[in-house]
Amino acid sequence: MKKSLYSFALVALFGAAAATSASAQAKMSPNTVMVGGQAMYANKNIVENAVNSKDHTTLVAAVKAADLVATLQSKGPFTVFAPVNDAFENLPAGTVETLLKPENKATLSKVLTYHVVSGTMTADKLMAAIKAGKGQASLKTVSGGTLVASMNGPHNVVLTDESGNTSCISTYDVMQSNGVIHVIDKVMLPK
Repeated sequence: MKKSLYSFALVALFGAAAATSASAQAKMSPNTVMVGGQAMYANKNIVENAVNSKDHTTLVAAVKAADLVATLQSKGPFTVFAPVNDAFENLPAGTVETLLKPENKATLSKVLTYHVVSGTMTADKLMAAIKAGKGQASLKTVSGGTLVASMNGPHNVVLTDESGNTSCISTYDVMQSNGVIHVIDKVMLPK
């Protein structure tokens, strides 16, 4: 229930951005990627795009609760591995609600920044790093942890967190003015 209230509040707060997005859809470039039913524009920053994705309302609520909005709107560049709502819903019962409490802001920030790598790591760069690492690439996250990227088939990148949990990238190279987003299907957790 709290998650729904947070999502509703974010929709209200960022309603103007959604309205702007609707008018901008007529100006979509052929390279514009659709995420959560909305166009993601390369000339907008990570937050400006994420607030419009219906698949990332929990992530946006968490970013706001952790006071990371300004950081993810800054110049960057950043590579964000963005878990969809279902990824948060598949965490143990009560996890999201607990993380969103003000007293858990530091823990929430650590979890979220564990999904962020400095620089722009496109799919081609990820796959090249995996190949150069003979099947694995270690990615240092902004939180100070490590994600390991590997391949599952010729075109599927899999991330493994420090506890051995895995997540697949479902949408690659959602280009932003301050980096790139790759949509993932699981929440990655630092140790």
